[in-house]
Formats: sequence, C-alpha cells, structure tokens
Amino acid sequence: MELLANPEVWVALATLTALELVLGIDNIIFISILAGRLPVQQRDRARKLGILLAAVTRLGLLFTIAWIIGLTAPLFTVFGHAFSWRDLILIGGGFFLIAKATHEIHQRVDGAPVHVTAAAAATATFGGVLAQIMVLDIVFSLDSIITAVGMVEQRWVMVTAIVISIVFMLAFARPISEFVERHPTVKVLALSFLLMIGLVLIADGFGLHIPKGYVYVAMAFSVFVELVNLWIRRRERAAEATGGEPA
Repeated sequence: MELLANPEVWVALATLTALELVLGIDNIIFISILAGRLPVQQRDRARKLGILLAAVTRLGLLFTIAWIIGLTAPLFTVFGHAFSWRDLILIGGGFFLIAKATHEIHQRVDGAPVHVTAAAAATATFGGVLAQIMVLDIVFSLDSIITAVGMVEQRWVMVTAIVISIVFMLAFARPISEFVERHPTVKVLALSFLLMIGLVLIADGFGLHIPKGYVYVAMAFSVFVELVNLWIRRRERAAEATGGEPA
C-alpha cells in the first residue's frame, strides 16, 4: 500500500507504459508487414500469436534481469569503442530491419502484385513469420527492458506496463494492419519507418545515440502529412464520382 501511495511509482508506471506503447506501435507495423506475406485466412492468427509470443519474450527478458544487465558488459574494443552483446544485437537487428524493409520496397517499386500469390504464400511459412516476429521483438524490447530496470526497482511496475502494451497491441493490431494494407502509400511510409528504426539501432550499436524523441516526432509528422494526403485523395475521388469539384 505504501508503494501505491508513492507518486514516483505512478510516474514511473506512466513513463514505462508510454515507452511500451510506442514500442507496441513499432511491433504492430512490423507484424502487419510480415503477416501480409501469409494467406489472408492466416494473417489474423499470425498477428495474435506473434503479439502473445512477443509478450512472453518481453516478460522472459524481464525476469532474467541479471542476464540482461550482463549484456551491456564490454566484449571487445575496436577503434576505441567497446562493443557489448547489446551492441551486437542492436546492429544485427538493425541490418535485418533494413534488409527486410528494402526488400519489400523493392518489390513495390518493381511493380510486384500487391496481393499475396500462391508462390509468395508458400515461401512465407507461418512458423517462419512467427520466428521473425520473436527475433525482432527481442531487438525492439532490449533497450526498453534495460531502461525499465534503470528506472524502477519494483518488478510489478514493469510487468504492468508490458501487459498494458500487449492489450493495446491485441486491440489495435488488426485495424492498423488492415489500414496499412488498404493504402499502399501508408505501407511504403511504414516500411520507411522500419528503415529509419534500423539505422537508429545500428547507430546506437556503434555508440552514436540518437534521441528517440527526435525520431518519433519525425515519424508523427510524416504520419500527419500522409493522413492529410489520404483525406485530399478521398475528397478528389468523391468529387470525380459525383462529377463535381472538390469542396
């Protein structure tokens, strides 16, 4: 009860929840793109299982705090910079994100069909998609877990923040994924976000810290501009359908 009456605990909970929700949006974007490679009837199941596995991964990382902290210990030094397991994981995950996003963008630039073909569905197996979701969730979660450990000592606060973010992801994964799939330009924007996040992860792994606030403000402004473009295009289509001018 004393902990619940402590305002610092509630501030920490709100901060960690906000961090996890932002992380959840990143995950939804990535999960929606991966699930989009599967047949339509498997996508919703893949999204839900991917999110639940992400929850298990994050909670598992949380309950191995000593091991997580150990990942920040220096392994070797190159040109005066000490690399740790955390750095190597971030660099590897960043390159994976860049490769995945570049491949998806390349397919769209080449004019590949938007809908999943039988051949594409065969190469994108259900288990393979879930494995990629889990690997990337480890990369996404690593920094947030280390930050959480540094902010609060109460494990229940961290668990609560993770649970709230998972509920958010389960509630909004499908509508966000369907919205991205319906609008090709939004999907390209989401892939561009993954490119930027990949670059940020690589930079962080090499010791160049880019404040997350700058990154997410840029992403939010890009989303605002794209929403305005979608609104304008919808009005123009409505005007063409009625044979009039946009209001």
